[in-house]
Amino acid sequence: MRLPATTGTGRRRQGAGDSGWTGRTALRSVPQGSVGLIRRRRRRPWRRISGLRREELARLAGVSVDYYTRLEQGRSRSASAEVLDALATALRLDDAERSHLHTLARPRPAQRRRPRPQRVHPATWDLLDTLQQTCRPGFVLGRRLDVLANNPLAGRLITDFRALPAAERNQARFVFLDPHARELYRDWTRVATETAAMLHLDAGRHPDDPALSALIGDLSIRSEEFRSFWSDNKVHRRTTGTKDYHHPLVGDLTVTYQALTPGDDPDQILIVYGTEPGSPPETSLRLLAQWNRAAAGTGSVTAQAPVAHD
Repeated sequence: MRLPATTGTGRRRQGAGDSGWTGRTALRSVPQGSVGLIRRRRRRPWRRISGLRREELARLAGVSVDYYTRLEQGRSRSASAEVLDALATALRLDDAERSHLHTLARPRPAQRRRPRPQRVHPATWDLLDTLQQTCRPGFVLGRRLDVLANNPLAGRLITDFRALPAAERNQARFVFLDPHARELYRDWTRVATETAAMLHLDAGRHPDDPALSALIGDLSIRSEEFRSFWSDNKVHRRTTGTKDYHHPLVGDLTVTYQALTPGDDPDQILIVYGTEPGSPPETSLRLLAQWNRAAAGTGSVTAQAPVAHD
């Protein structure tokens, strides 16, 4: 386990596939005064880097500086749940960050077998078809943000991942490497930041996944923005929210989304988009559905053969 480097230490080097804890930014964002620490008078009253020092975080968490240092440097795996919760509270971590911290702290046996290929359950394909019939885009994400399935309306709104080679059906690749994504998302920076943060969360859950390491390495080489967002070391779990699009056919629209987990695979996420009945975004989605039916001759997704992803 490795905890965040505090402002009293040198910067920790970040590898492309580094799944270490991501809280250095959180440390710097917590003002001393807001947690009851008094700023002492110094010749140089302002620190070169704002935020908490190692000894201050240890004090807030109720542990010794030596113990925290060993945790931070990955030289101890004995942290209790209570200590981790105290650190998370001191750092003001959200639920996803707190869960990520606990995940990294668990001893993990070396993975000797390749993970089983992910397959979308037939019931999930049926649900995607039902969503299509009600003009609701839907798609399934797997490990590494691989796009395992999407209904035609999601393909018309975002991009038709089913038409891409299997190795390129990945949300992170689309966001960072496809020029269309920068025009499609009205707030591309927010989408890209969250995408890198979701990969960080996945890296904590699957640190021995060679395909994930290869993906992160490739994105790091080909995208300067990805390198920057990855080094921020944030984590993000998609639950509910909104997404703003600037679509070349229907213009600007905002949709809500909800992330659901199919019961047969905890590493899959079903993303369902929605709009308010009678709203301009709903009209836009209905227009996209009509254009899709005219172009394809059918709105069914069940005719698309499921593809397994490693």
